[in-house]
Amino acid sequence: MTERLDGKPVAEAIDARTRSQIRERPGGAAPSLVSVHRAASSPFQFYLRRQARAAEAVGVRFRDEAFAASDGPDALIARMRTLDRDPSVDAVLLEHPLPAPFDFLRAVSELRPEKDVDGVGTANLGRLVTQHPTHVPAVAKAALAIARHYRLPIAGERVVVVGRSETVGLPLALCLAGREEGMNATVTIAHSRTTDLARALAGARTIFSCAGRPGLLDRKVVPEGASVVDIGLSSIADPTTKSGVRAVGDADAASLEGWAAALTPVPGGVGPVTVAELMSSVVRARALRSTAGVSQ
Repeated sequence: MTERLDGKPVAEAIDARTRSQIRERPGGAAPSLVSVHRAASSPFQFYLRRQARAAEAVGVRFRDEAFAASDGPDALIARMRTLDRDPSVDAVLLEHPLPAPFDFLRAVSELRPEKDVDGVGTANLGRLVTQHPTHVPAVAKAALAIARHYRLPIAGERVVVVGRSETVGLPLALCLAGREEGMNATVTIAHSRTTDLARALAGARTIFSCAGRPGLLDRKVVPEGASVVDIGLSSIADPTTKSGVRAVGDADAASLEGWAAALTPVPGGVGPVTVAELMSSVVRARALRSTAGVSQ
């Protein structure tokens, strides 16, 4: 049997810790998060709704700010600068990826590292390389939290990250290869240009996949007995559902059942833990700003 790596118990434990940290903070307003996103409908809208519910559940002040394509890149830059200067805002999250002509990296890098709560600006990514991050991307933190909770083989083992985005794959690989307790993995990065994926995955004890390619991982390429943390999220047509589409990950769950040692479900795996880790990072952002002497 393949073990199901449910995200719910992991998220609940993180949320309980976050609520406790907020309650223990003497006086003052609760930590605050502003989520900046496109006004148009996009997959981020689902994540946005989960942010709002999660913030309310743990006691984080939350608001979202929409911008339209007609606002233009300069208007988005100006908005990020305004939020960076606002002393009532502890953390800012910017939807990504953004369509052209918007430059996501330029916009998010307008934030000081403490407010860049998802750790994807140039300063935070640079600090992650030196193993002294201010914030780590919530998705990467969530994947690692699941691995720790279920005690997947990481330390000293061969681990593969499938995907090399600067917001998930690369930060995750850096964390896995880092010297933090429980990490110290020997990391291989595979991606869409990898010629022989089965060969790249051979010998891996744990696989983290964030390629966004449905059905990419099956028993033809995944070593028998490996554990798979499926971070990928795509929509495929499904006439049996009310919406006509269904959310799937990178793993072919049916193919890997009884083959892989463990597998996260999609949905219900990394997703809920990502939102919980985001709220935890908001509390950290508040603490970092307080330590720096920023007026609240």
